Amino acid sequence: MEVSIEDAVAEVRDGMTVGIGGWGSRRKPMALVRALLRAGRKDLTLVSYGGPDVGLLVAAGLVRRIVTGFVSLDSIPLEPHFRAARSAGTVELTEYDEGMLYWGLLAGANRLPFLPIRAGLGSDVMRVNPGLKTVRSPYSDGTELVAMPAITMDVAFIHLNRADASGNGRYLGPDPYFDDLFCLAAKRRFLSCERLQETDDLINGGPPQTLLVNRSMVDGVVETPHGAHFTSCVPDYGRDETFQKEYATTDWDTFRARYLDGDEDDYQRAVRR
Repeated sequence: MEVSIEDAVAEVRDGMTVGIGGWGSRRKPMALVRALLRAGRKDLTLVSYGGPDVGLLVAAGLVRRIVTGFVSLDSIPLEPHFRAARSAGTVELTEYDEGMLYWGLLAGANRLPFLPIRAGLGSDVMRVNPGLKTVRSPYSDGTELVAMPAITMDVAFIHLNRADASGNGRYLGPDPYFDDLFCLAAKRRFLSCERLQETDDLINGGPPQTLLVNRSMVDGVVETPHGAHFTSCVPDYGRDETFQKEYATTDWDTFRARYLDGDEDDYQRAVRR
């Protein structure tokens, strides 16, 4: 069903684990992230292929732990607020290989305790994650594999190009990322979109494989035009590189006062100036 940004964020409580879809600085549900920042929920664990979603919430002091394979702005290799927080030791980090994070989401989505994977063997992933265990194949090969634990979340936020009010959603760009798995591995799931459509228009708007999520995977839909800004949401718009550079180089208090202290409408007006 259609909900407001505030309704979606109200599902998050202090100390929860929140999953955020997208990839780096691409198709992030930034309107929902900004609303979560304004709501001031604290002590959060974030699960994300991280970008400015992680950076904003870390800079605001709302994050206790990050579960990720990287935190990058793509054209800026390392997210600056994440880097500063890690250097200062103010956030905990569970760092996996990118494929391991995918496998953990896949296990969570399928209600499995773990899935075996080769990634991580012989690497420092095992050293920095001493809780990871290995399993041996029960078949004649006897291969030793990492037992990647399921990753589950209390709430997940994703952003797609188009959706209907029931929760069916389509991406129009080149990559689905893992937004469907974030929804399937979370207890509550919220989809923001560039444009709401009637169901018939949505179904006929592209090939069926781009209908990434369906209504059984989504608890609420929010129409947020330009809601992934300043990340990309192709083909609707690309990443705002000028604004991203401003974000990465501006003092946090100045940036927050300039762009984040109001509501989402205020933000959108500010970035259009």
